[in-house]
Parts: sequence; structure tokens; C-alpha cells
Amino acid sequence: MTEKLLVVFPHPDDESFGCAGIIAKHIKEGGEVTYACGTLGEMGRNMGSPIFATRESLPLVREVELKEACEALGIQKLRKLGLHDKTIEFESIETLSDMLLKVIKEEQPTKILTHYPNYAVHPDHNALGAATIRAVQKLPKVGRPTVIAHAFSRNHEDHIGEADVVLNVTEFMDTKLAALKAHRSQTENMLKGVELQLSNNDPEALSFFATERFWVVDAEQFDLSE
Repeated sequence: MTEKLLVVFPHPDDESFGCAGIIAKHIKEGGEVTYACGTLGEMGRNMGSPIFATRESLPLVREVELKEACEALGIQKLRKLGLHDKTIEFESIETLSDMLLKVIKEEQPTKILTHYPNYAVHPDHNALGAATIRAVQKLPKVGRPTVIAHAFSRNHEDHIGEADVVLNVTEFMDTKLAALKAHRSQTENMLKGVELQLSNNDPEALSFFATERFWVVDAEQFDLSE
């Protein structure tokens, strides 16, 4: 049976920063990937370096960048959820989870990748991660997809323990960098230094970019209903 991964993140580039390696690995192993992206990142602070976007053009720019990043990673299917950047935390979790439940039923994933609620820094990350887990709670317990979560807030391991999945993604570094470069408006300036650090085998850069960590979560452990 083909392994199907459903990735649920709120912003263009969320799939590339901390998760490009696991996505590329899944695809290399013959799996299918659908990316359900919540917003077009229209409220992002970066407009390119040097600046080439405006507040009005940024969502159009980031939509193109998102499609190019998906192509770089080999993601077979992109679903845009049509939510508004920086407002997901104010949406009803039941409304969001019903929307995501529909996506899950249509895509029939064997595994779901999302953000770990409360431990993913940005309110949009935490809110959409919580809504994804809430959607899984609404499925019958038998046959539910496995949920793995990405966490990266300060001192998160003090609260949720060490990661269940630790991947060395050096094999996929070229793919990861290509995906990050696709998000040019957000990453161009930052990547100049990163590529130099990686070429010099800087241990901090290698640890951050070549190692990806994830937690397997039990949906029943979360109290998310309104």
C-alpha cells in the first residue's frame, strides 16, 4: 500500500524550513505527499532582499514561491485552504477542524505532519496544529492516521520530552536548499550566510538544517474541544 503523507501547515515556507528533509525522504521511498497550506503568508514581514514585493503583491508572490517549493520537493498535490495569515488563532477550532476533517477524508493519508500545539512559536502554527489534531479526534479510533508534529519553541523538550523521530537529512540537503530558495521573498538574504556555514561544516548550521526532529502524538491526550 502506498504511504500517503498529509502535511498541514499555515504558511508558505513552513514545509521547507524544518520539514523538507522528511518530506523528500517520504517521496524518495515511494510515498505520496499532499500539502494543505493554510494561508498565502500575506502578512509576512519580509518583502524580498532587496525589496521586490509590496503588501498588495506579496500574496501573489508567495503563491508562486509556494508552487515552486512544492515542485522542488516533489510534492504531488497542493491544497490551499484559503485562511488569512495571522488570524488563524481567532478562528473556531471546531470550524477549522471540520474543514480539515473533510480534507483528511478526501486524501485518506496514512500519516499527518503538522505543528505541535503550543510549542511551534507562531500563533498560526499552534492554532492550525491544534485544529488538525482536533480533526483526527473526530475520526474513528481504529484506522486513524499517525500524527507526527514539529516543535521548535524555546525549551520545548522540557515540556514534551525528546523527539520520537530524529532524522539526519544531509542526503536531502540540496533539495531542502532548493525549496528554501524558492521562497525567495522570505529567505534570500538569510540563505547567503547559511550556505557559507554549511560549506564550512559549521556545527550549529549543520545541527539546525541537517537534523529534523518530530514527535508522534496521541490525539486523545489533547483537550481541544470548544
